[in-house]
Amino acid sequence: MALRHSACRLSQKASQATAPSLTSNPVQSLLRARISQSQSRSLATAVHPVTQNSDGSKGPTAMVFLNMGGPSTVDEVGDFLSRLFADADLIPLGRLQGYLGPLISKRRTPKIQKQYAAIGGGSPIRKWSEYQSAEMCKILDKISPETAPHKPYVAFRYADPLTEEMYHKLLADGFGNGKGGRAVAFTQYPQYSCSTTGSSLNELWKWRQRLEGKSGPLDDGRDGTIRWSVIDRWPAHTGLIEAFARLIEEKLAEYPEERRRKAVLLFSAHSLPMSVINRGDPYPAEVGATVYAVMQRLNFANPYRLCYQSQVGPQPWLGPQTATTVEEYIAKGQKDLVLIPIAFTSDHIETLFELDEEVIGESGHRDTVKRVESLNGNPVFIEGLASLAKSHLESGSMCSLQMELRCPGCKSERCHESKKFFAGQQTLAGH
Repeated sequence: MALRHSACRLSQKASQATAPSLTSNPVQSLLRARISQSQSRSLATAVHPVTQNSDGSKGPTAMVFLNMGGPSTVDEVGDFLSRLFADADLIPLGRLQGYLGPLISKRRTPKIQKQYAAIGGGSPIRKWSEYQSAEMCKILDKISPETAPHKPYVAFRYADPLTEEMYHKLLADGFGNGKGGRAVAFTQYPQYSCSTTGSSLNELWKWRQRLEGKSGPLDDGRDGTIRWSVIDRWPAHTGLIEAFARLIEEKLAEYPEERRRKAVLLFSAHSLPMSVINRGDPYPAEVGATVYAVMQRLNFANPYRLCYQSQVGPQPWLGPQTATTVEEYIAKGQKDLVLIPIAFTSDHIETLFELDEEVIGESGHRDTVKRVESLNGNPVFIEGLASLAKSHLESGSMCSLQMELRCPGCKSERCHESKKFFAGQQTLAGH
């Protein structure tokens, strides 16, 4: 199987908070019309400089989408893989990380370049991330005027725009540098993992310390740095669940009615090394929570299973593997299979190449093995992001209680310091 760059994945309080009804919300029809218009023009949205008040108690608010990212062109694949294999949070290679990481990335680059060429010459994840964040901020300006204007930013872990680039842009746009201001780090991994959200937050903390760690105090006692809060997980949020459920219903409608209820739903999430799972990573439980919530919304109308994709290397990974699962069900005579990329919020190489070309393409049953559309510009999903962000902004919580808790087997001091920093932002919340 090919290397996949999108990894397996605010607060619990915020994710369970009562969200505005997705059917009665007055902004939904407006949002759908706007998305329809937007899809015919460029998806990139410029972030204009802002004027930041010294106290930063109300808007503007920076909304920073965190994700792993992906190379936008074939030429960027090598640098992307180098950063990915250098990250021990994502792919732990032990004491030989500095030697094995560059060696593996160099050897894999030609193969992965061919895969990106096969899906159009690059990953669409930046396009969709910028679109989702910009559209969400437009809704937030309407439903949360007290924290407006909301400014969209994207920070990728392994591809442009990197976290460092995003942080410099925040400072250039009037946040920090003695002027204070609020920013929300909004993970786009709905299910928390130390390998994904944890790694992105560690990187954000690192650049915060480098670029703002020496700021001096202002007269009011604040130090003038950016005040951060974190939406660190949302596995069962209403918007996410409703969006997936509707997409599944649309795909099931493509089967003849007499076969529809017997089609097996295969929820596919990015896998993790068992060494990470056994350390106490919460990812499997949170993915399971998403799957159960979706099936509950669907009234458990179909049989279903959870499987995992994108295993890399010889060490044991969380299974069963998606490709093997499809093969074995077909061998048993079950050919109506619906793949659902449950841990991803947009298309990328894992959906467009691994699922579409490898798993489905090599199954020999393209007519019966199907994939649910990715969330991408889905209006229900984007409205859900806005309602989730609004709940977080109103809650006064800087991060979830779950995020403050380290894995029982965690030995990373960087992880400890990062969690301590984001949890400590509560003292600056002003609530």
